[in-house]
Amino acid sequence: MSRIGKKPVTIPAGVTVTVDDNLVTVKGPKGQLSRQFSKELTINQTEGELTVERPSDNKVHRALHGTTRSVLANMVEGVTNGYAKTLEMVGVGYRAAKSGNKLTLSVGKSHPVEILPEEGIEFEVPAPTQIIVKGINKERVGQMAAEIRSVRLPEPYKGKGIRYQGERVRRKEGKTGKKK
Repeated sequence: MSRIGKKPVTIPAGVTVTVDDNLVTVKGPKGQLSRQFSKELTINQTEGELTVERPSDNKVHRALHGTTRSVLANMVEGVTNGYAKTLEMVGVGYRAAKSGNKLTLSVGKSHPVEILPEEGIEFEVPAPTQIIVKGINKERVGQMAAEIRSVRLPEPYKGKGIRYQGERVRRKEGKTGKKK
């Protein structure tokens, strides 16, 4: 039995969850999320908590069990507190600016790179070399942060690029210049 799948998801005060034929809708103070889950699993709602049950020990059911429970927990957490990913820019002249809801990056290319947020995603630029991606959907926040990071991936020789906060970039030594 999946240890994660067995845990119930606690529903905090101020959050309403409706389960209709495995279409789960979660409403909270930050917004609303809905998602269709696999019909093979059973999602039960009791007083203040959600539980996920699987019909058999089949490999597919075991895989879906823990994943479904985790996604449900992330939905409840998202509408309650929201999610944020922080990115850092390292490099001479690398900076970010926010104009309207658009994010403009200067990362050593011949042109500034403009990124539009998806629906439900918000950018913050507290410092010119720091970007915060916020939203209620954990998957969308992570995907948007990954897209921003892919504009200029951190390189191992000088360490320049856009990286997640706290990410360690493994540095390499440059060429030594020895001749044969």
